[in-house]
Amino acid sequence: MKRLLISLPVMAVLASGCTDPEPDPQPPPPGPGPTEKIPAELTVQWQPVDNTVGSWKFFRSEFTLENHGPQQLGSSGWKLYFSFVRRMLDEGEGDETGIQDLTSQGVKISKAGQNGSGDYYVLEPLPGFKPLAVGEKRTISVLSQDWAILKTDAPAGFHITFEGEGFNPNVAFAVLSTVKLDASDPKQTTRFEGDVMPVQTPALRYGENPSRQDLDLAGRLVPTPRLVEAGAGQVTLRSSVVIGHSSELQKEAAYLTAALKDVFAGSVSMQAATGNEQIVLSIDSSLDVDGDEKSDAEGYVLDVKDGKVSITGTDAAGVFYGIQTLRQLVPADAYAAAVKPADRRGEISIPEAHIADKPGFTYRGMALDVGRHFQSKETVKRLLDVLAHFKINKFHFHLTDDEGWRLEIPGIPELTSYGARRGFDPTESEMLHAGMGSSNDLDTGDKITLKPARQGAGNVKPAYQGFEPETLNFVGKGSGFYTTKDFEEILAYAAERHIDVIPEIDMPGHARAAVMAMEHRYRKYKDSDPTKAAEYRLIDPEDKSKHVSVQMYTDNFVNPCIESTYTFLNKVIQEVKARYAAVPGARLMAIHGGGDELPSLSSNVWWKDSPQCQQNPTTRDMTDIQIANHFFTRWNQIITSTGVAMTGWDDIIHNGLNLDGFIPMPWSNVWGWGREDDAYKFANQGYKVILSHATNLYIDLAYNKDPDEPGYYWANFVDEKKTFEYRPFDVYANATEDRMGNPIAPEALKDKVRLTEEGKKNILGMHGLLWAENQKTPEMLDYFAFPKMLGVSERAWNPELPPVDQMPALWARFTNTLGQYALPRLGAYRAVDLRDELPDSVGVNYRIPLPGAKIADGKLHANVRYPGLVIEYSTDGGANWKAYTEPTPVQGKVLLRARASDGRSSRTAEVN
Repeated sequence: MKRLLISLPVMAVLASGCTDPEPDPQPPPPGPGPTEKIPAELTVQWQPVDNTVGSWKFFRSEFTLENHGPQQLGSSGWKLYFSFVRRMLDEGEGDETGIQDLTSQGVKISKAGQNGSGDYYVLEPLPGFKPLAVGEKRTISVLSQDWAILKTDAPAGFHITFEGEGFNPNVAFAVLSTVKLDASDPKQTTRFEGDVMPVQTPALRYGENPSRQDLDLAGRLVPTPRLVEAGAGQVTLRSSVVIGHSSELQKEAAYLTAALKDVFAGSVSMQAATGNEQIVLSIDSSLDVDGDEKSDAEGYVLDVKDGKVSITGTDAAGVFYGIQTLRQLVPADAYAAAVKPADRRGEISIPEAHIADKPGFTYRGMALDVGRHFQSKETVKRLLDVLAHFKINKFHFHLTDDEGWRLEIPGIPELTSYGARRGFDPTESEMLHAGMGSSNDLDTGDKITLKPARQGAGNVKPAYQGFEPETLNFVGKGSGFYTTKDFEEILAYAAERHIDVIPEIDMPGHARAAVMAMEHRYRKYKDSDPTKAAEYRLIDPEDKSKHVSVQMYTDNFVNPCIESTYTFLNKVIQEVKARYAAVPGARLMAIHGGGDELPSLSSNVWWKDSPQCQQNPTTRDMTDIQIANHFFTRWNQIITSTGVAMTGWDDIIHNGLNLDGFIPMPWSNVWGWGREDDAYKFANQGYKVILSHATNLYIDLAYNKDPDEPGYYWANFVDEKKTFEYRPFDVYANATEDRMGNPIAPEALKDKVRLTEEGKKNILGMHGLLWAENQKTPEMLDYFAFPKMLGVSERAWNPELPPVDQMPALWARFTNTLGQYALPRLGAYRAVDLRDELPDSVGVNYRIPLPGAKIADGKLHANVRYPGLVIEYSTDGGANWKAYTEPTPVQGKVLLRARASDGRSSRTAEVN
């Protein structure tokens, strides 16, 4: 469901003028360490070369191995491991135009590890392998399923083992890799014959980019308030600022105090309101923002006039959102100055205004996956503060998946001591095998040595403004988890910002980390304490059912027919509930039960070949679908027994199951796949629905068709325009092109279910979803999330939109909001840190777009997606850069980049 689908597109393509101009990538130099201890130190370059193979059903790629010495790589005694998200064809598989033939090349490639499950492969020499001499390169041609046109499609995390005296078979050596794409070859830039989507070029961007425009006060704020009346003057904060607050707003006052101290050099204090303070916070529970004679939850009125600031909210959340609007009224240059605490200003002037506002949706969220790649509690807290600044109020926390279990559960330590670790362990006796090209980042503890010592060449850290080779070379926290204390800290931090955390425990698929951890527990206790060994076991060891998930896992299901599965789930849920009970103010509104991506029964068996399913009186006569419904019914009972609602992926109720109170998250609306109207069907039936549509809200998907854009693209390319223009109540209006760039005729969707007026009332809201296959660093988290999440924020706060023909003007205004106001503030953003919980850091690594450009009549014409960013050009290969202000005479090759107010720049683009 929400992540890479193996048989689907995951792409991007190298094209002239759309990426950094550079020579063909060379394998990195040999890594640090005692190279004399290994027979041969390799590097690998991978290149997809032909997507047309097998009538576009397969693609050919090349692995080029280079031996840096000190000895030849022999015909036996070594194994090269790596992760790859594509299924490699079996030997002899293919058709008349392409047959997998590795044998003649002297190698075989197979699934690595004892279970042969997931994206983990091993390349081994056959007896006929010709030794690879020192300094020699050898290219191995391989066929794989589907296509590859993005650099992040490349195999990653290469590591090698050697047999023989002096070598520990349980320790692997890192093998550094690069990826190459040939921009001039359409076989590498086209997914299949129906792919008409153009590759990103400067000329394409130039035609799309808007012009700069002046903005009124409302246009400077995200999300846009419902009523903004600008005054004529300003209110100046100087010297000593006192915040008065009513008794129930002490936390909000403390937050505002800390926030102002981050930008203001004067003193800021708070006290019980007397009415004489310069800033006053209060609650009016009857506050009616929209005039419908009903109070508006989370609403607020902000008045800046007569030398004072007042914020009145319907509730504490409303006051908090008024505070966020006030923070956005502080001039961007004041934030820029405050990056250095010594430069904070002693006076800050805020424009006079009357602002009345309330949200359109009660659920305005972001989903973060930390199962595939872990993010520290500090990174999560910082993210929560940025989200709160844009009035996001729900945080869907995807804590478990096939590749990792990230939450400590007292009483089941194996979930984290084993299930939260990845590394070189083919038998998976101590930890999960490597996955997605990562184990324990660049750190030790994963039995892979000789990894790069640092990120980047020399002391230069990667910019993470697109693809970086580091993401192929072990960068990424495959290991890591939150202790109970960590999680409680996150809950407290979120509650302080009026964000509800919705934890997800993904079951019964996507559960490999839990399954393998409980098998580890079983092995540990089976001889000494058989009862304890079996207490939380999640599989029937005699199950002969065969399945392959879309991520190529063959062993990632829990078994619904054994009671220990439910003992495990009940224990987990009770411990999750206990974390919330330990945190004053933390509200457990729902628990997400997962439920997605059980593979098609046309070619898979789920559980019906399990002896324990056949022997269980309840399940023995059930079909696989009925067994699944049995599981979800019990899973729902376990969750709702805590007194909260169950939410989950809409797959749970696809097969006729009716769960009272269940809140579906419909996600798979890919145009043409048949599920475009699921959300509206469920809403019309009476379910409360949280919109999660992949085509517009999956913010982990690549921004556009550029080979240096990281991310998958199986559902669509998703940028901030996709999130901003998303129409919650008429998603079909977004269906202008399919994922291959082909126009969609309106009649293609004419029979799809439309949202009724009653159904509309059942749409709780929407969220942006960030899956973590490619989110390997905190910087990449920022890059994927921002500015896409600003589009989510805008649309969740203001879900009603004008007619489609008015959207271009609205979008042009929003791009100016980003370029002139929102992004400069993000570049200088300092998370509000009331208790010194966070390391001192400033700025968000939001994506800086490449400029658009054309050369006409010998002059360079350039523009940028977010007017307000600086455009720079170079005519000497990047040695010197000049600011572009108007059409300029140029000759030869011209390089372009955009520069943000915080000094960071985009990738470069070449114009000829």
